[in-house]
Amino acid sequence: MTASRHFSQSYQEARTKFLAAAEAASLDVEPHVHPMLGRDGEALAMDVVLEGPRDAESLLVISSGCHGVEGFCGSAVQTALLGDAAWRREAAECGVAVLYIHALNPHGFSWWRRVTQENVDLNRNFCDFSQPLPLNPGYDEIAGILVPPTWPPSDYINAKTMRLLQERGLDALQEAVSSGQYEHPEGLFYGGRNPTWSNQTLRHVLQDHAQTCRRLGWIDLHTGLGPLGHGERIFACRDDAPALTRARAWWGRDLTSIYDGSSTSAKLKGLMWAAAYEECPQAEYTGVVLEFGTWPLLDVVNALRGDQWLENHPEAPEPLRAVIKKTIRDAFYVDTDEWKAQVIEQSFDAARGALAGLSA
Repeated sequence: MTASRHFSQSYQEARTKFLAAAEAASLDVEPHVHPMLGRDGEALAMDVVLEGPRDAESLLVISSGCHGVEGFCGSAVQTALLGDAAWRREAAECGVAVLYIHALNPHGFSWWRRVTQENVDLNRNFCDFSQPLPLNPGYDEIAGILVPPTWPPSDYINAKTMRLLQERGLDALQEAVSSGQYEHPEGLFYGGRNPTWSNQTLRHVLQDHAQTCRRLGWIDLHTGLGPLGHGERIFACRDDAPALTRARAWWGRDLTSIYDGSSTSAKLKGLMWAAAYEECPQAEYTGVVLEFGTWPLLDVVNALRGDQWLENHPEAPEPLRAVIKKTIRDAFYVDTDEWKAQVIEQSFDAARGALAGLSA
């Protein structure tokens, strides 16, 4: 129950807890107000809290809600850290400033969507839009199956989906579906054609707070991949051997990588951590994605398919809408005391690993 108290049932509740934790710690909150309102008419914001000197040589970023509905997990971790006197004292003694970025994608968090208000996957949106965008012919081929004309999918669509799984295998289809695509704005894992509000706002935050540090660590909190309750530590840097060595020293030898196929994640395009290199070129950067498992992969993908179908069909009847929305939230937020305790314990361990690495 100690861990559970940090978790919430809505974006508004999560934000209230985060702001209260910052206030209790006598820390200022810098709200970056979103241009739209939330599901319940509430104000939305990317809230930023810095603890430690602005000119600290070592800075640790801890971020939540890149994928909207995944923010229930990340927000709870941030609130728990802010409320833990031992953690805060340890960071201060290590000389590490900590930058909490709450709800990178507040619109998706509030509306229980993984994407932004532009229907963009924020973690596929960090591209050079002045250049030709990456192609994904694998996705092009199956776009009409992934987001079908009706929901639930017809027997024909289900049979075709199963045939593709049998012919190509789950790994190949996962890469085609999730690696990122830029041609289907009403589809899944769409990277967009321009930087989103969240992309631009995050860059402003890094420009304000991370352009003087010499060492930059980043823990980005996610859910939806891997075994239930397991926090996979996924290398979140360029394919760079010294950075991988540092990351494994900080977070353990079981750190996985999209570059060598050891991660449950496919190799992705337009990743958010690219902003660390672009906005903070003076810093030695070391990052990790902490990915907590929820449901089996196919169930998570089906939840995403249904949610995208619903977005494309606002005329859907309310009972079906309610089922789809509950399914998408449950796919990324396991509302049990056991799962929540696993999330908090593993996140604190990763955060302390980052402190040790940044202060070494």
